Amino acid sequence: MLSVDEALGKILSCIDILEAEDRPLLGSLGQIAAEDVHAEIDVPSRDSSARDGFAVRARDIQGASPGNPRILPVIETVMAGFASKRGLSPGTAIRIMTGAPMPPGADCVVSFEDTGEMTAVGKKRPAKRVSILKAEKKGANIKRSGEQVARGSLILSRGAAIGPVELNLLASQGYTRVKAIRRPLVAIIDTGQELANPGRQLRLPQIYNGNGLSIAALVQRCGGTAWILGIAKDTKRSISAKIRRGTRADAIVTTGGVSSGDRDLVKDLLAEMGQIMVRQVRMVPGKAFTFALVPGTGPSGSARQIPHFALSGNPPAAMANFEILARPALLKMQGASGLAPRTLEAVMEESLVNDEALRRFAWVSVEQRQGCYYARQPDSKAGGTLGSMASADGLAVIPEDVALVKKGEKIRVILLDWHH
Repeated sequence: MLSVDEALGKILSCIDILEAEDRPLLGSLGQIAAEDVHAEIDVPSRDSSARDGFAVRARDIQGASPGNPRILPVIETVMAGFASKRGLSPGTAIRIMTGAPMPPGADCVVSFEDTGEMTAVGKKRPAKRVSILKAEKKGANIKRSGEQVARGSLILSRGAAIGPVELNLLASQGYTRVKAIRRPLVAIIDTGQELANPGRQLRLPQIYNGNGLSIAALVQRCGGTAWILGIAKDTKRSISAKIRRGTRADAIVTTGGVSSGDRDLVKDLLAEMGQIMVRQVRMVPGKAFTFALVPGTGPSGSARQIPHFALSGNPPAAMANFEILARPALLKMQGASGLAPRTLEAVMEESLVNDEALRRFAWVSVEQRQGCYYARQPDSKAGGTLGSMASADGLAVIPEDVALVKKGEKIRVILLDWHH
């Protein structure tokens, strides 16, 4: 039986980064850039006004104030998206809107609030003269060419996550597509004679299956694409058929069938069909975990080894298995650099017992008070219960060699992004 760290290290050593694909900008959100992208044009492309106001020469409004206004004739109005037709001559003003190119001859902009025209709203015909009530220096209220993005600058680095700002930068250069590491397709299989799909009538002692949906949700939360293959019966024929179908994906996740019962067939089938790399992990919940490599083709159709994560059938244990052992692997497939989860230190508001000499992960809710984090179990039962997990937003980590975390002691908590 491997430690959590040994198991995760072995799993990650078997994971390759997927190939790049050409994606539409919005569809690439959250993916990892596959290449560097440099700006091809300046943004803005020309000096432009940063305010709604009047473009003038600074020398023409020296000493201007509310008690000593400078009166200038208004010779033109320039809107965003249009250029001045006349240019600015000495001793005149051009009415200008935010984003409009600076007229030739103008070297600053005076905002409407600093003129006799307090607002442009509702006026059908702008005044032919304007009172300037404030002296501005050269360059005031002007966005310089390339101020936001300079031509030749690096706007997207290979390996960077593509977010809203990156999409804006790419769009500002006229791009409509980007090369990104593709999202992994993850086949999800649930096992168990006792399971029934929601929407169907139960035949006692059946129970409704929720594992498939929760694991699919976790796959999608970390950037993958879930492919739910449904429930396999507790027979070798049924399970092996589902697994073989799943080998057309980038990874397979099964729930159940990895304990020591007569009907726990998944781990034995994986030994027959492929190569088991990890069998059981020193963690609770989720000790009954198996990781294997199974021959397949993946989405590309070419022969390769497909990673198979066989999780516990117990929902809290399955989700702990996924967060600790499967999630980092799926992130590595996508080219992510940060595989470790976000953690913080929190003060336990109750004692936690670890009497199995395993690394225990306790479902906790975290609250910040007066600059300190506090953690509390929604349910005191070992491993948690499915109902109590709804209010959990973290996993408190109790090391293997710690038998008791006393109330008031600090503990490391892995933050979950399920609710945010």
